[in-house]
Amino acid sequence: MKHNDAEPYKIEEAVPADTEQILEKFDRESIVRTPSSKYLRYFISCFAIFYSLFHLWTTYNPMPELLYRATHVSVGIALVFLIYPAYRSQRRDQVAWFDWILVALSFVSLAYLFKEYNAIATVRGGMANDTDIMMSIMTIVLVMEAARRVMGMILPVLAAIFLAYPFISDMSFMPRILQTRPFDLGDIFGHLYITTEGLYSSAVGASVSFIFLFILFGAFLNKSGMGQLFNDLALALAGHKQGGPAKVAVVASGFMGSINGSAVGNVVGTGVFTIPMMKKVGYSKNFAGAVEASASVGGQILPPIMGASAFIMAETTGISYGTIALAALFPALLYYLGVIAQVHFRAGKDNLKGIPKADLPRVKEVLKERGHLLIPIFALVYFLGNNVPIAFAAFYTIGIAIVVSQFRKTTRMSIKNILEALEDGARQSLSVMAACAVIGVVIGVLSLTSAATELIGSITGTGEGMLLVTLFLTMIASMVLGMGLPSIPAYIITATIAAPALANIGIPTIVAHLFVFYFGLFANITPPVALASFAGAGIAGGDPMKTGWQSLKLSVAGFIVPFMFVYNPAMLMIDTTGLPMNATEFPIPPIFDIISITITSIIGIIALSSAVEGYFKIDFSFIGRIILAAGALMLVIPETITDIIGAVIVLTIMIINAKKIPLSIINKKAATSY
Repeated sequence: MKHNDAEPYKIEEAVPADTEQILEKFDRESIVRTPSSKYLRYFISCFAIFYSLFHLWTTYNPMPELLYRATHVSVGIALVFLIYPAYRSQRRDQVAWFDWILVALSFVSLAYLFKEYNAIATVRGGMANDTDIMMSIMTIVLVMEAARRVMGMILPVLAAIFLAYPFISDMSFMPRILQTRPFDLGDIFGHLYITTEGLYSSAVGASVSFIFLFILFGAFLNKSGMGQLFNDLALALAGHKQGGPAKVAVVASGFMGSINGSAVGNVVGTGVFTIPMMKKVGYSKNFAGAVEASASVGGQILPPIMGASAFIMAETTGISYGTIALAALFPALLYYLGVIAQVHFRAGKDNLKGIPKADLPRVKEVLKERGHLLIPIFALVYFLGNNVPIAFAAFYTIGIAIVVSQFRKTTRMSIKNILEALEDGARQSLSVMAACAVIGVVIGVLSLTSAATELIGSITGTGEGMLLVTLFLTMIASMVLGMGLPSIPAYIITATIAAPALANIGIPTIVAHLFVFYFGLFANITPPVALASFAGAGIAGGDPMKTGWQSLKLSVAGFIVPFMFVYNPAMLMIDTTGLPMNATEFPIPPIFDIISITITSIIGIIALSSAVEGYFKIDFSFIGRIILAAGALMLVIPETITDIIGAVIVLTIMIINAKKIPLSIINKKAATSY
């Protein structure tokens, strides 16, 4: 029977019944209360809706910066204490008595800043009194606890380590490079609480000014059916191809990942749909989970939204959003080309087919039914491309999303849907808010002690002027700093600590920031802390560590592409020749350079994917794979001679394989069991 294009595609294999438990296991943010009292549920819902309305209202009615950021944090952490239990086994049908106390203390902290704001701003000159110190300590503890509930221990422990540093930085047992002048309580906690360089740093400023609004924008898109549009469109485009379900997973998760800033949340949200399909056509459990994890993480490097990180990068670097989005586009497409190529070659090796076309929706009908939901995204790109302030662009597109949803009955948002979107947006923003506030502690300590300079010096000093070594050390540092974090806080913390190390050796700002952004994200699929991979394994029923290593293989392009654009910024569609390191405007590179890097990169990534999977038209021998991989890597090195040698190697190996000659010169018996 022909598929009804107006309805979502149905799969025969059941979605795992324990999806919620899987999400809770790998995503601390999903462990929430469900109060038994309807009045308490209504109260929390109204609280969350108020939080969203506050951010919409202040877009056009700004407040003093310190109070604006403090309200965002204090009201947000109060909401955390109402929604998130203190520990997994705590009762979730009610709010514990001590959580109500924490809620009250959150508002005490905020009320104190409102009361003392004039004195802080005009009289004290940044000097903290005893009450300021007490309120600072209390607020830091509240923020740490809120972050622990939403995100787990990793980020609070990191912040606590940094917070301890100024207390011991003048002691004799500290290495000389880390020794500083002594700091008292007023220096430390005053800096963190009554200035905009600590808890209420630029990270919180980005969160309150536009990150929240883009998360809210994503909530409205989801409520109108954007997820179904992406799934159906991916099915229509790729479902019938060789190994089609895996390609559907890559496309759908890429689309959703660009809007959704949580890799783990995206794995679960789309994985319950795509992973059973992949398993049904013959992909192994570990491979199916790895495909979903790799695609979900990659969505956050994909313009136009990049999980909202593009806007933070614009704010942090001073480089226009349009330049960043254009620069990020080709590397992101190369990453997805690598994932899809591996999926394709694995399907060919295992003879995996697609879904019959008769069972799939048609592109024309999908676009007719839900294509209008793409209008807000096009509008967003238009606004940002015409230099509309980021906060206003987000505000306008939320309104456009509501209006556009009314065009079809299947997407129409009612008043109830709008209120639910406001609540969902507030809830989804809490992890970013808490993370940004905790990162503020790190930023505050670094700015107070100048420790960042020493960290940068350690990285660049170890590299001893060797660019590749410095890049490798920065990659490791970024992956460690990004462990277990969503894309936004991962970028903020790597941009604060790791990116300056590259800028210190003359790498342009935009190149340095994109480099650390990539590797901060890939911590989510890199064992031992590969949360996105573990979530994919949970849904697929696979082995977490094997899925993590498979994710790493699928994402091999993502580990190479950043090195490529450091050595050849033409890949980012920018020309840095003769420009200062901190330039914010870039000319377009010569067209020959763009064409050359495009062709060699595409061939190189496809060849590398073929080598990783050990298959093109027939299986490669082990030695054949090594030779092909070497040729592929030579293609991605930005030198003419290596491009020529690499092209000759790759084309020779591919032609022999395409003619189904088993490379008997290299290995008399072609490998068939890999």
